[in-house]
Amino acid sequence: MDSMYRFTRHIYDLTRRYYLLGRDRLLDRVVTGPDTATLEVGCGTARNLIKLGGRASSGRLYGLDASHEMLETASRSVTRAGLPRGNNPPIVLRQGLAEQLDAGRMFGLTEPFDTIFFSYCLSMVPTWPGAIEAAVNNLKPGGRLLVVDFWDQADLPATFAAGLKRWLSLFHVHYRPELHAAIAALGDSGDAEVQFESIHRRYAYLAIVTKVGSSPPS
Repeated sequence: MDSMYRFTRHIYDLTRRYYLLGRDRLLDRVVTGPDTATLEVGCGTARNLIKLGGRASSGRLYGLDASHEMLETASRSVTRAGLPRGNNPPIVLRQGLAEQLDAGRMFGLTEPFDTIFFSYCLSMVPTWPGAIEAAVNNLKPGGRLLVVDFWDQADLPATFAAGLKRWLSLFHVHYRPELHAAIAALGDSGDAEVQFESIHRRYAYLAIVTKVGSSPPS
């Protein structure tokens, strides 16, 4: 991961804004408040966490990433953002693998997270089944797992969709139908309630997974 992002991390946000569509829609679904704990897995440059940190009541924000290089960029970005320091630091960043997520061991928390989200990350994680399992296990009952990632582009014109897939492959990203199916299966198992939203004619999907338990966030 470090070799992949050693240089591209410096232009990551500039280039990804044109094809990582739906990230802000995901953030709109993140419920924060004075006592909430929110984690982004695969936080990269911390772009999404910084946006959440600008809210009047952002709660506690955490970021996990496998790449030391990305976390260096993220740390500098958080400092430059000048976020309110009611929480000190305003965003807690840790290096680690998604499938090894542990709220207590990695972040010193005594309770699970209210929200965990993956923004165009899961499709790039070779061990994504373990990442999903770890995320669900580290959510409070009623908490939300949010995922935005590439879909099959089935509602786009065929020629455009084919060219888009070839272009995205240059960045080592693509739709994983098995990942989409695994998220849907969480609802079939009865462990969670699952909703999918289409982003730009199935360019991408937003999955909203609510862990079965107490009332989900509004």
